[in-house]
Amino acid sequence: MHKPYIIGIAGGSGSGKTTIARKIAKHFADKIQHIPHDRYYRDQAQLSMTDREKTNYDHPASLETERFITDLQNILKGETVDVPEYDFVNHTRAAEVTAVSPTPLILLEGILLFENQELRDLMDLKIFVDVPSDIRFIRRLKRDMEERGRTFDFATSQYLQFTRPMHEAFIEPSKYHSDIIIPHGGYNEKAINTLIDTIEKQLK
Repeated sequence: MHKPYIIGIAGGSGSGKTTIARKIAKHFADKIQHIPHDRYYRDQAQLSMTDREKTNYDHPASLETERFITDLQNILKGETVDVPEYDFVNHTRAAEVTAVSPTPLILLEGILLFENQELRDLMDLKIFVDVPSDIRFIRRLKRDMEERGRTFDFATSQYLQFTRPMHEAFIEPSKYHSDIIIPHGGYNEKAINTLIDTIEKQLK
């Protein structure tokens, strides 16, 4: 097999990265592996729940990006790696891991995906999903309350204290490292179809 073609999808929290990633993964089926960066949030088992809830998940230091890079390098060498899972309800790494083997396409996704140059340099195609902040906030709030067990007060406090300032400091500037910018998020079917066509050419 040729070297896997690595695609990165970044953008603010609630921008629709996951929606786009899932549509791409569904289209390419067994030819692609989808690895979210947020599986690499650091283990916090040694901390109390009170301390875990204070974690700034929007800062680069919250992620074990060094392991993420090593795992990707090993996949590029043809090796199978154990990708960690994260328990967002309990704010710590889960016991389970997922074995990921090389495929022709490797799809990465995460808010801070383009912040680290060493990680960026592994990607063949970098996509940034650009959506207005008010829409992103509403989507994030809905997700956090429905899927991650957050209260309204906790979710809004976390957004104001961490998400918004970290977006301005790290995520928005990283947009300028992208090759393609997609507005309107996961509902931009024309852009997604164009993106799929672009990726298809890499398999020929």
